Amino acid sequence: MPKDLSADPSTPPHAPPGHPAVPHGRVGVLVANLGTPDGHDYWSMRRYLNEFLSDKRVIDIPDWKWQPLLQTVILAKRPFTSGANYRSIWNNEANESPLLTLTKKQVGKLADACAARWGDRVMVDFCMRYGNPSTESVLTRMVRAGCDRIVFLPLYPQYAGATTATANDQLFRALMKQFRQPAVRTVAEYFERPGYIDALAQSVERTLDGHRPQKLVCSYHGMPRRYLMQGDPYHCQCQKTTRLLRDRLGWAEDAIDTSFQSVFGREEWLKPYTVEHVAALARDGITDIAVISPAFATDCIETLEEINGEIRHAFEEAGGKRFTYVPCLNDDDAHIAMLTDLVAENLTGWVG
Repeated sequence: MPKDLSADPSTPPHAPPGHPAVPHGRVGVLVANLGTPDGHDYWSMRRYLNEFLSDKRVIDIPDWKWQPLLQTVILAKRPFTSGANYRSIWNNEANESPLLTLTKKQVGKLADACAARWGDRVMVDFCMRYGNPSTESVLTRMVRAGCDRIVFLPLYPQYAGATTATANDQLFRALMKQFRQPAVRTVAEYFERPGYIDALAQSVERTLDGHRPQKLVCSYHGMPRRYLMQGDPYHCQCQKTTRLLRDRLGWAEDAIDTSFQSVFGREEWLKPYTVEHVAALARDGITDIAVISPAFATDCIETLEEINGEIRHAFEEAGGKRFTYVPCLNDDDAHIAMLTDLVAENLTGWVG
């Protein structure tokens, strides 16, 4: 009598009797965020920075020129300063960075929303491009849990080679090590989705609570200007995000500015630089501003320490009086609803 395969969900369809059990039939949703060091001590920071700054998508200088400088000069000093910055925002209770804490909350809510729609057929997890949990380790866990199809969601609203592309690169490298590769769909950038823009606008309105600053500054992570000239769409997508947010808020054109932060190295990056821009605003009599970071889906060192520290200080030193930071979307319900809809679109044909 033929074996009743439906009674053994770990046996592949059409398998003969005695076939070894192989988990299968689930769909995975793998969310990828930027990354985090395991701690703020010197060696944890050095490992993290070495992985990050050795990424050719981030620093495209030839190894023969870059690696000696990185290994002997930069990684001898930068772990101390970066470690101090992380220490100032560290989640001491959980002994982890805020990015990791918030990503867990985001993905937990996304998992609940997916379970409500599709039950246990869809498995939701997250990985970090740099640091832990690594892309390879989480992909392997999902495959072993029976995910033979995976939707990969880089948590970057705007596309950039140094963010979305390198996250995808790492996924593809991890897939090369899988004996049985799952089918994969990568989620495209979502900077102009109405749900994303609406979530941003709601976060501005909620934070300001009826107050209208003289200027709202949309501060995006920077990148070298030559990347734009080489065809990277990031700059254009940032500008459109600002424009769509302004339209949704119904504010005047000169009420919202676009600027770029986190400049690294000596070459020219996208301008204006946020730290210089907010100081110039204060000197020009704009003493009440709010700052939002639409390129970051999750609060991290660049928002919690750089914006609320260095950039706030530059504004106040130049004469600024009122500085309001608008948090990232994090695990806000409107954000999670938008991400769930985005996942649903990319699951089309895989789940009913």
